[in-house]
Amino acid sequence: MAVKIRLQRHGRGKRPFYHIVASDSRTKRDGKYIERLGDYNPLTSPATIHLNVDKTVEWLLKGAEPTDTVHAILKYKGATYKKHLLRGVAKGVMTAEAAEKKFAEWVETHQNAVLDHKKKVHLTKEDRLEKLMAEETKKKHDREAKRQAALQAANAPAEETATESEAPAADAPAEAEAPAAE
Repeated sequence: MAVKIRLQRHGRGKRPFYHIVASDSRTKRDGKYIERLGDYNPLTSPATIHLNVDKTVEWLLKGAEPTDTVHAILKYKGATYKKHLLRGVAKGVMTAEAAEKKFAEWVETHQNAVLDHKKKVHLTKEDRLEKLMAEETKKKHDREAKRQAALQAANAPAEETATESEAPAADAPAEAEAPAAE
């Protein structure tokens, strides 16, 4: 029996809500399942995912194959990383305590990244407007600085040519007077 870890759709039309389940690959999408591992709600911002990582890792170690979407969810929640660490323990590369410590460190750093993302997503309307205004002001200052630099660059060669044209003009009357004196 081939076991798949996949999404089982629930919810009304255009309002999906999914259960993450381990089921026989021959059953229907929303049919009978072996074990429920968690749930996934894509409608919240960011998406809400509840997953029993330990049960999921057990199924992965038994050979259950996740679908593409579920694989992305498992990767996001760290189940695939924990499976990787436990395979190292089984091969004797590391101890179980070291694997748990590494997984706990990963969860800690990943949790901070998720919180930072949530802060970005949940900016208030005023914060977004303020941020846009600040960016627009910066762009105006940059454009003004470029315009000033271009004006200075245009004026600098004109001043040089003006001083060069004045010098020959001063020499020209002296030359013009010289032939008249003869």
